[in-house]
Amino acid sequence: MSAFAAIVWRELRRGWSTGGLLMPVAFFLLVAILFPFAIGPDSKLLARIGGGVIWAAALLAALLPVERLVAPDAESGVLDQFAVRGLGDGTVAAAKMIGHWLGFAPPLLAATVIAAALLHVPGSALAQILLCLAIGTPGLAALGLVTAALVAGLRGAGALAGLVMLPFAVPLLIFGAGSTGDQPGALKLLAAVSLIYLAGAPLVAGAAIRMGRD
Repeated sequence: MSAFAAIVWRELRRGWSTGGLLMPVAFFLLVAILFPFAIGPDSKLLARIGGGVIWAAALLAALLPVERLVAPDAESGVLDQFAVRGLGDGTVAAAKMIGHWLGFAPPLLAATVIAAALLHVPGSALAQILLCLAIGTPGLAALGLVTAALVAGLRGAGALAGLVMLPFAVPLLIFGAGSTGDQPGALKLLAAVSLIYLAGAPLVAGAAIRMGRD
C-alpha cells in the first residue's frame, strides 16, 4: 500500500473508530427532526423548503469533525513524521481530504433519505438532492480540511472554525439549494465551486501545516 493510500485509510479508520464520523450524521438528522416542529406540519411547505433545509443541515454538520482533522496529528508529531519520510504537506493534506470525504459523504447521503422523509420531500426531488450533495460534499470536505489546518493549535479553535469556514461555504449552500429547485445552471455552478475548492484545498492546507510546523 502506498503512503498516500495508507493516510487515506488511516483517516477513514480513525474517524469510524472514534465515532467522529457518526456525530455529523446524528447532528444532520437532529436538525431534520427538529425543523418540522419549528415550521409546523404543513407538508407542502416542508417539501418546498426541504432541499434548502437539508443543505443547511449538511453545512453545519460538516463543521463538527474539523477539530480532529489536523490538530491531533500536529500535536502528536505525526505530521512531522510524514515530513521526515519525504511526504509533502500538500500530499498529506490531499490524502486527509479524501479520507475525510469517504467517511463523511456516504453516511450523509444515506441519512438524507431519512431527512427527506421527515421533510415530506417527494421522491423525484430526493434524487436531485442526492446528486447535488454528491457533487457538493467534496467541496465541504475540502473546506473542512483547510479550516482545520488554519485553526490547528489556536485557542478556541472550534469557534474560529465556524467563522473561517461558513463564509466560504455560502456559495456551496446557495448553488446547492438552488440546484434542488427550478434554477437552471445552479448545478453547474455548484460543481464548479466544489472543483475549485478541491483543487485549492491541498495547497492552502499544506501551506498552513508547513507554517504551523515552522
